[in-house]
Parts: sequence; structure tokens; C-alpha cells
Amino acid sequence: MADFYTDTVLEHFRNPRNAGELEGPDAVGDVGNPVCGDLMRISLKINDETEIIEDIRFKTFGCGAAIATSSIITEMVKGKSILEALKIGNKDVIEQLGGLPAVKIHCSVLAEEGIVAALKDYFDKHPEKTPPPELEEKAKLLEAVEVHEH
Repeated sequence: MADFYTDTVLEHFRNPRNAGELEGPDAVGDVGNPVCGDLMRISLKINDETEIIEDIRFKTFGCGAAIATSSIITEMVKGKSILEALKIGNKDVIEQLGGLPAVKIHCSVLAEEGIVAALKDYFDKHPEKTPPPELEEKAKLLEAVEVHEH
């Protein structure tokens, strides 16, 4: 793990991609821990027929790493199917950023949780659709991991 912020982390912090909120999103995921100060909202536009994530935005209140992980995961997920998005984990986020300091790993997990929360919201809003088993598996796995403490 890096002991410092990589150039990629700094670039995504200074120039975040897909920041803001979508008008009329199909799904919204709110995650975070007010105690540590990292709060994230992910909003998605999903094509109901293809289940492709056509657009994604984030709003994050937190440190530079939280903003950078939010930014990079939006780039990683946009244009992907729901199943492809569920395959993206916090280790993929860290790798795309070129590493994170150990004390900031929880930010990459927060980004992953934001995607899962938004996808759960999508299926809650579409009871006629069957969520993939991977969604519930990932949600349970993330619940079991407590990383939001400093």
C-alpha cells in the first residue's frame, strides 16, 4: 500500500469525474459513517431493458481519498451491466488509483458500498425484477466488514 496519495488520487480529488446528482435517478445509494466524516451518495440511471448503467453521479462529503474513490468508481461502473458493476470491488478501486494509504482503505470500501446500496435501491423500486444473487452476497459481505473507524 502507498503511504502517500498517488498522482491519480490527487487528480481525481482535484478534478472529480461525475460529481453531482442526476435528475430523476433510477436508484440512489446513501452510505457512510458520520462519526468518521465520510458520507457518499451514488445516483444511477439504469436502462430497464439492458440493465446497463447509463449514467452515474456522486456527492461525497469526506477526505480527499473519499472523493477520489467516488470519482474513480463512477468511471469504472458507467456503461457496465449491473452484474459487471457488482464484480468491481474495493481492491479494483485501489488498483485503479495506484494505491491508497492503509488508513484510507475504508474509502475504497465506501465506494463499493455506495454502488451496492444504489443497486439495492434499484431492485427495491422494481419488484418485478429479480435481483442477482451476487447483490445480496456482496451486501452481506460488506455488512460483515467494519472499516469506517479511524
